[in-house]
Amino acid sequence: MANSKLPNKVIVKKPSDILSILKRWKNRRQENFLAITLDGKHSVIKTHHITKGIVNRTMFHPRECFWPAIKDNATAIAFAHNHPSGNAEPSPEDNETTKRLCMAGSILGINVLDHVIITNNDNYFSYRQSGGIKDNFTHNELDDFSYRIAAERTGS
Repeated sequence: MANSKLPNKVIVKKPSDILSILKRWKNRRQENFLAITLDGKHSVIKTHHITKGIVNRTMFHPRECFWPAIKDNATAIAFAHNHPSGNAEPSPEDNETTKRLCMAGSILGINVLDHVIITNNDNYFSYRQSGGIKDNFTHNELDDFSYRIAAERTGS
């Protein structure tokens, strides 16, 4: 039996590795949020479209963001979204979202490798590169996060 050559898998070692996967999303006119599932070697398993928003905002919950990682049996995940404005700087909402996703990943045992913001003019912002990805949280931080999520779910 002849050896069949396996297709080259993208291995994520730095933000530019993620950028190569996201080319088709950079020129979208509305914000799109994506999850890239990764195996233990940080090889890309699959890119998942989580949600499509409006020109300057999209809404989602950590539960939708981590479902693909659970389904794909991923050990890590990278998130990305586009800024149609061409400005890659994160908004306060982007910062809060990234923090929430990192906390959720910590609770689930799924490493958040990065959250990258891409633009149509090839600018990007990497939370990992800028020091905005936190891997370790205190028990109090995780408890507060869990209580906030529970309160959102029950509407209290």
